[in-house]
Amino acid sequence: MSSLTPNVSPLRQRMIDDMRMRKLNGRTQIGYIRAVRRLAAFLKRSPDTATAEELRSFQLHLVDTGTSPTTINGTLSGLKFFFDVTLGRGELMVKMQPVPQPRKLPVVLSCEEVARLIAAAPNLKSQAALSVAYGAGLRASEVISLKVTDIDSERMTPRVEQGKGRKDRYAMLSPVLLERLRAWWRLGHAQGKILPNGWLFPGLNKVDPVTPRQLNRAIHDAAEAAHIDKRVTHTLRHSFATHLLEQKVDIRVIQVLLGHKRLETTALYTHVATEVLRKVISPLENLPPS
Repeated sequence: MSSLTPNVSPLRQRMIDDMRMRKLNGRTQIGYIRAVRRLAAFLKRSPDTATAEELRSFQLHLVDTGTSPTTINGTLSGLKFFFDVTLGRGELMVKMQPVPQPRKLPVVLSCEEVARLIAAAPNLKSQAALSVAYGAGLRASEVISLKVTDIDSERMTPRVEQGKGRKDRYAMLSPVLLERLRAWWRLGHAQGKILPNGWLFPGLNKVDPVTPRQLNRAIHDAAEAAHIDKRVTHTLRHSFATHLLEQKVDIRVIQVLLGHKRLETTALYTHVATEVLRKVISPLENLPPS
């Protein structure tokens, strides 16, 4: 076990070490610690003393106080790790079941809105980053993690290292996107912002990548400047998938490009591909005249 950090109890340190042993990512670790801290606040004592009945009461408390399904399920995941792995008392969580989450349709921009959004980005770096999100269908975390060496102009593919699910994959690189990236690289390199073999989109300190918050801020600023009222978080990736589907690209190809594990996840975009839906002929049209 690593040495104790000041103000960290031996129990929490053990859980931290358990998560580090399994190489859980930082955001997951923070979420799991928050879940156990929330339980301790409810119990008003150490969380390792909880009983199965108290855990049941805790979940009822979360429901009754209006906690969202996403937060409830995330909390249960953290507690399951704590009791199962750290304490070896997984039986206490047997009756704790996740709650159903409503599935909302993704917000999709039209091609004209995408063009306006990218053009309204505050600078060349932001325009290039938004172009990657839409042109390659990458998540925000994947965009900011790109390095200069990940762009293969000969094979016309950007390499996504350790995307969601810790999987490497190749995305698509169109000639237009490549030219936009080259324009940004020339400017960033001339200004000394891009290091050799460094981040494609460096932050204020060029040894670090731009943060998700900074990228998200750029998207919202661009949406405001372009007078787009739709919710724009994740919308460029959603628009990428939907527009490909409307172009009759095979859904299994789209699944690979998005890095989805299950086809059912990609199939969600069939519900928002309006060009596809408009071309479907209703059976009402084929009824004989009355």
